[in-house]
Amino acid sequence: MRILMIAPQPFFEPRGTPFSEFHRIRALADLGHTVDLVTYPFGRDVALPGLRVFRCARPPFVRGVKVGPSWAKLPLDALLTWRAWRLARHGGYGAVHSHEEGAAIGVVLARLLGVPHLYDMHSSLPQQLHNFAFSRSRLLAALFRLFERQVIRRSRVVIVICPQLEEVARSIRPDARIVLIENAPGAAESAGGGGAAVRASLGLAGDVPVVLYAGTFEAYQGLDLLFAAHARVVRAVPRARLVLAGGKPEQVARAREEARAAGVEGSVVFAGEQPSEVIPAFLDAADVLVSPRSRGTNTPLKIYQYLRAGRPIVATRLVTHTQVLNDEVAVLTEPTPQAFGDAVVLALTDRERAAALGAAARSLAENKYSYPVYLERTRRAYALLAADGEPEAAGAVA
Repeated sequence: MRILMIAPQPFFEPRGTPFSEFHRIRALADLGHTVDLVTYPFGRDVALPGLRVFRCARPPFVRGVKVGPSWAKLPLDALLTWRAWRLARHGGYGAVHSHEEGAAIGVVLARLLGVPHLYDMHSSLPQQLHNFAFSRSRLLAALFRLFERQVIRRSRVVIVICPQLEEVARSIRPDARIVLIENAPGAAESAGGGGAAVRASLGLAGDVPVVLYAGTFEAYQGLDLLFAAHARVVRAVPRARLVLAGGKPEQVARAREEARAAGVEGSVVFAGEQPSEVIPAFLDAADVLVSPRSRGTNTPLKIYQYLRAGRPIVATRLVTHTQVLNDEVAVLTEPTPQAFGDAVVLALTDRERAAALGAAARSLAENKYSYPVYLERTRRAYALLAADGEPEAAGAVA
């Protein structure tokens, strides 16, 4: 199938939805499809078999776009719509596949082209307003809820990335064709090796206990909790170092101030934003992997990489983590500095339990979140997309 894909994000950048888009395209290519991707004028060019990238024009004075809702997206999405329409009118597409708010464009184009529409639902858009503290406007929240309902009702297939999003979609349309495809990017890539070189590049000896956080520096990630917890960690394990792989320069500067205020700046290493291909080496360098996320319900992308790394994971006991993690594969804790810090100390000092947790995590990744599983669910989503008839005739895939 020739697919028109709409992605209102910078492609490619090492962050949530662009990661998911990259691996979705890779799976589609492995299944024999070709993809024309319409996206923003920002991001790094990537080469994938069967992929052509078409970028919209850049509005004046817009030099980038941050994670989550932003006013800069309004002119960008207008130009994205124009670029997608110019491409679509030549025809030849078998389906339109839209990510996030790109579905506003996709459902219209699919109807005009007379082809099915697939909605790739990475988050609940009304919930994003809360997670990113973007707006308290009830009117805006109501508009986002209306948009979400209309898109789910008008899409032949909806891909969701976690069970909580499936509940949201099912509450809107009980008979929807929904396919759950957990965001497990890089599932076909090795997570082993390279740790010694990363430690050397950061000036850390091989026997220094390393606690690693990998990901963005958005407020909902809970870095304030992490720094406060680390103050307890270094009191119990003075040589421990907290390494953070991520964050844009201005975010790192703010985080450095937060670490200083927590009294832990001397034991925190800011590695900055890293290319996706070197993250497995950072994971290999760690003794403990942490995810202190404090808000939201979507499972962080990092969790699937953490599982494959075979290291003990410490995470907050919130639905954002418990959809995937349990007490057999991670140390789950209340989102308080005391509880989180004590959990990290436990993971650093109880070697036997740490090894058991790491082995169980890797086994879970291999059995449930492998690339063959990811590929099969992608194939089934497109089989449903190609199927005629009412949604209940084809059923749903979990």
